[in-house]
Amino acid sequence: MAETINFTKAALDALPLPSKGQRAEYCDAKQASLRLRVTASGVKTFCVLKRIRAGGMERITLARYPEMTIEQARRKTAEIIGKIAEGDNPGEVRRTIRAELTFRELFEQFAERHGRRKRAWAADEQRYRDYLDRPLGSKRVSEITAPMITRILGDLEKTGKANATINNVRALASSIFARGIEWGLAETNPVSATKTRKKVSRDRFLQSFELPRFFAALMEEPNEVVRDYFLMSLLTGARRSNVLAMRWREINFADRIWRIPRTKNDEPQNVTLTSEVIEILSRRLEAAEKDAEFVFPGEGGTGHLVEPKKGWKRVFDRDELAQILTMIAETGGDFSSKRNARGHEVFESLDARLERARDVATGMGLKVGDVRIADLRIHDLRRTLGSWQAITGASLPIIGKSLNHKSQQATAIYARLDLDPVRMSVEKATAAMLVAAGVRKTEAAEGGDPV
Repeated sequence: MAETINFTKAALDALPLPSKGQRAEYCDAKQASLRLRVTASGVKTFCVLKRIRAGGMERITLARYPEMTIEQARRKTAEIIGKIAEGDNPGEVRRTIRAELTFRELFEQFAERHGRRKRAWAADEQRYRDYLDRPLGSKRVSEITAPMITRILGDLEKTGKANATINNVRALASSIFARGIEWGLAETNPVSATKTRKKVSRDRFLQSFELPRFFAALMEEPNEVVRDYFLMSLLTGARRSNVLAMRWREINFADRIWRIPRTKNDEPQNVTLTSEVIEILSRRLEAAEKDAEFVFPGEGGTGHLVEPKKGWKRVFDRDELAQILTMIAETGGDFSSKRNARGHEVFESLDARLERARDVATGMGLKVGDVRIADLRIHDLRRTLGSWQAITGASLPIIGKSLNHKSQQATAIYARLDLDPVRMSVEKATAAMLVAAGVRKTEAAEGGDPV
């Protein structure tokens, strides 16, 4: 006989394990047909045990606990009992349960039938992989509830993700469920019961005192594709997705123009290219493979660089390490290379070297908590160009034209602007940034040759 207990999280978590080779079974006090089987290895599985009209007992396995919550198990049990009461064959009910899509399978349908046609599909695919697949991928669509979605979004908030990122993840999940309902693969959209985060406009960009440090760390980046991608993002102000997918056929070296056929706002864009950008592109073209399609090639299915976050982290790790080593040296400390018992220098990863430098500095009483350049994202490179254009006196229409912004009031003005003033503004802003970074001398900003 199965022992009857009130299924609560505390009660199920505290259940004793049976002897090896044995299996214990418990009956829910609130839903008599709901059972929980416990194995000696600790696996706990919900199932429905129900007598049918022919007199026999039918057992229908649901899912493991805690992957399925107690409330979900009770609801599913009530649903199954209702179908059996209406005369449905228990075997057919069982097959229906097994045939129900998991969220991962629904996402694959979403990708095939809708998602891959979207211009921002690469970003959506990354969001699913990073934030939704692990907590939801293996769950049946009907098992996913609003509290689950709320918990996922809350966890993102706790880890410091921007509200825009959280809202994008929420929007993707909602879109997947909405399409599932449209295609008859889901019955409800649990995301609709969750709240969006307040959108906060960012104004972060590289300040003049940060530029020398950023450029110094960036120039040490061993991956030339990643390094040049960040430079191109900063010096053109183009959107991340456009720079990642930049094609050689879009570059007009003679006119110094990058023609983007389609941008986020569904319009083409002519990006003016400064002499510094042309120099980077010329160097990359010279080193590119014959018939190469992309300026920033990658090994994935897209053929181009997709996710440069690791490279972005390395830039700021190198800068932080340089700042800490300077602090150690200025206070008379020593930070030598790591050596083995024979005195030979041992290879040390950037992460390990930085961690050791932090420990040494902390041991010397130095405060290193605020050394790192804080709260700078890849998209802030785009904002940096626009901000430096404003600093150097560019008008809002000029900035909007160069960054391909779209607004009802300003679109007509942007359309009438010639590229010459845009080029002058971008070159002036670029020169000012490079002077602040120490890459150019001051007089170069006034039209002289770069150093």
